[in-house]
Amino acid sequence: MRTIIIAALLIVPALCLGQTVENAAVRSSAAYAELIVRKTEVQADLEAVAADYTEANPKLLDLRFELSALERSLVRILATKPSETAKLTLAIGKLLVKKAALETEQARLIRSYGPEHPEVKRAKRRVEIFENAILELTK
Repeated sequence: MRTIIIAALLIVPALCLGQTVENAAVRSSAAYAELIVRKTEVQADLEAVAADYTEANPKLLDLRFELSALERSLVRILATKPSETAKLTLAIGKLLVKKAALETEQARLIRSYGPEHPEVKRAKRRVEIFENAILELTK
């Protein structure tokens, strides 16, 4: 009974704001919250350094890349079916955040060494490992 009341308290305000029931369930998940926290941190860092660096600065490039990776992850979990929102746990959120950081590192290595360098291949493998873990937990 408490679960129904809590769900209603989360869904009714969302419906008033024009969100669908599915969207509201995803937006109230721990995974979504974890991604939003990291996205906010990256946006704040980006704002703080944007005035001091040129667009070609590696720090700025890394922050922009990580922000886009986090946004891709948000789109990915917003596409979750309503019946699968229970899978959007804190663990999934943490894995998605770490994967975005690893993708950023991989992009930095590609800029420095090229796609065939052994360091880039190792970074790519780390990203794959995290992606496999995410897929395993969301099966």
